[in-house]
Amino acid sequence: MEKGKIVPLEDRIPKLKQQRRRKANRRLIMLLLLFFMLIACVIYVQSPLSHVKYITVKGNELYSSKDLIMQTGLTQKTNIWKIKKNEIASKLESQPEIKDAKVSIEWPNSILIEVKEHQRMAFLAKESAYYPVLDNGKILLDEKSSEIPVNAPVLVDFEEGFAMKEMVKALKELPNEVLNSISEIHYTPQKTDKYHISLFMNDGFEVSATLRTFSEKMAHYPSIISQLDPNKKGVIDLEVGSFFRAYETEGEVKDEKTKGKR
Repeated sequence: MEKGKIVPLEDRIPKLKQQRRRKANRRLIMLLLLFFMLIACVIYVQSPLSHVKYITVKGNELYSSKDLIMQTGLTQKTNIWKIKKNEIASKLESQPEIKDAKVSIEWPNSILIEVKEHQRMAFLAKESAYYPVLDNGKILLDEKSSEIPVNAPVLVDFEEGFAMKEMVKALKELPNEVLNSISEIHYTPQKTDKYHISLFMNDGFEVSATLRTFSEKMAHYPSIISQLDPNKKGVIDLEVGSFFRAYETEGEVKDEKTKGKR
């Protein structure tokens, strides 16, 4: 208001009424919007639009996506608002080869399942069958095979327990080049070393070692055999230091080579 200028009361009343009407209209519009949004949410929740339509599984190699989805219990009739992510992840992690699982909702109607599987490090030979051994030392007794594995070492005379866990731990630390060159690993404890193991390699050599230093010394296997005559087979002793002992007779060589070959 300019100095000295007075606005009569009868001129101010219409303006006040207009301001109040505008505020009332804004409130009404906001309430109507909120009401229709609530109605839309109720319709969405109660309609098939809120049902799971897409389920994506990532990180799985040992399990098929179909098997994992079946384990979750999710179907296209599942309401996305009723999904309990932690419960579904726990169901998946109860599977022996699932190390970790994460479930997330991607609106409006998609589910993403990300899993991390335990690695199969070896196979246990037992009673003419072969059982997968996971990277946590667990043996999958329900998944036996009569065929000789070719993609991982075969463990002989091992039992589930400390020695098995130490063996698997050591295998995890080996370079792939060395791991893939191992045919069989026999648990051969001795009076002086209860962790003694004997390895039969795909190249025909035998390795005598102890679990205490196995991964450290076995990592140098490619360098060791590069200094040996490939036609002269024998035992590479890695227990104390590193030295090579050739087989004494041709018959022994043939016998050992046959034992280590798959």
